[in-house]
Amino acid sequence: MDSLITFLNSTEGIKVLKTFNNTEDFISWLEVEKEEDFILLLDIQLPGKTGVESLPFIKKLKPALDVIILTTFEETDMIFKALSAGACSYVSKRISLTKIKEAIDVVAEGGSYISPAIARKIANFYAPKPSKILTERQQEIVNGIVNGKSYKMIAADLFISLDTVRSHIKNIYNTLEINSKAELSEKNTIKNYNLLINVW
Repeated sequence: MDSLITFLNSTEGIKVLKTFNNTEDFISWLEVEKEEDFILLLDIQLPGKTGVESLPFIKKLKPALDVIILTTFEETDMIFKALSAGACSYVSKRISLTKIKEAIDVVAEGGSYISPAIARKIANFYAPKPSKILTERQQEIVNGIVNGKSYKMIAADLFISLDTVRSHIKNIYNTLEINSKAELSEKNTIKNYNLLINVW
């Protein structure tokens, strides 16, 4: 953090007003501070309340404040929590100092900045997920399992070998991302699979 402060203070057009080791001290300062125009770089992992936990209090005191999350946390749920709590940008500490400065410039001009790696996580979250569709034969095997039939009985009913049934079972588990008969037999899950088969 010291290197970032030194870098920003040596950058034309940027001045570091103050630094804080926790959000509680910042909120106390904010309650009496008259400085109007500044941007907050906020870490998530801090002593006491985390940055995300403190964001609602910060935004209540200064609703128009632009908050850039600057953190090592890149989990999707944390990204959404921070943005939902009022952050306008989410920046990874793994990017260069010049990129952090670029993020500040973008926000100062009224925009938002998301690190490329973070943006990719968000894009992946909203990207269409591949449908978990079973073939007609696989669905017949699923129905047999749900009805309590053994692999041997299923093989006999479908006029296929036991090894073929086992092969289908393996592919079914992989397609549906499950690991046991119990998961396969859950009532609501089976309804969803049937729906996918009917649509297909």
